[in-house]
Amino acid sequence: MPARGLSPSGLVLVDKPEGPSSFALVRGLRDRTGARAGHAGTLDPFASGLLLVLLGSSTRLARFLVGLDKRYLTEIDLHSRTSTGDREGDELERLEPPPRPELEAAVAGLEGEVELRVPAASAVKIEGERAYKLHRRGVEVEMPLRRSRVDSARLLEYEEGVARLDLRVGSGTYVRAIADALGGHCRTLRRTEVGPFSVEDADEGRILSPLETLPFLPLVEVDEEEARAIRTGRRRCEDQVRVVHGGGLVAVNGTVLPE
Repeated sequence: MPARGLSPSGLVLVDKPEGPSSFALVRGLRDRTGARAGHAGTLDPFASGLLLVLLGSSTRLARFLVGLDKRYLTEIDLHSRTSTGDREGDELERLEPPPRPELEAAVAGLEGEVELRVPAASAVKIEGERAYKLHRRGVEVEMPLRRSRVDSARLLEYEEGVARLDLRVGSGTYVRAIADALGGHCRTLRRTEVGPFSVEDADEGRILSPLETLPFLPLVEVDEEEARAIRTGRRRCEDQVRVVHGGGLVAVNGTVLPE
């Protein structure tokens, strides 16, 4: 019989609305299912879109999901920069939106490896304390630059100083930092993809099995004896593969799941 909180186990694709925190949605799923729950990357309260929530014993698979690439749609208001890089921050300066050719060149220049300043309202630690906590107390700090990867940046629309962008970025890239680098702030932000998962497939009533949680890793089928040896620590599973027996996930890269 599964230990309390370890079942049901799997992944839930949630379409987060604007407003509530990611933690509130995780807590709601935990209360509804009775399983322990955790996320694989939060969204700011003002943002919407795809949130990956792991349940039960599958929470130990989070480390394989947090580093996945992401895709966002964002509206950037180029009339002003804010203290947080989004609409909830204090206005720092008013600006004249650039002409379209200038903006197109700036957007194209973002692609590749770029250095972006981490937003003040972020979870990055500054001398041991979260930056967003310092920001809430009004403490001004020099935020560090972080090397980020922007795989593609497309300008979809540009009207009345507001640019709509489609961004594909590496893990850890702050879209608010991109907005700030362009001379504006995020008016809206929606995450549409995380790795192989799309917000179009979000359904809070459906729990993807542990086996479906990491579809980007190859499968290695083992027999019952080998599965038992892996679960008891007598044999180590291969790196970067899903070890499967009887249609169930046994282990991933040394992380063993209970039967």
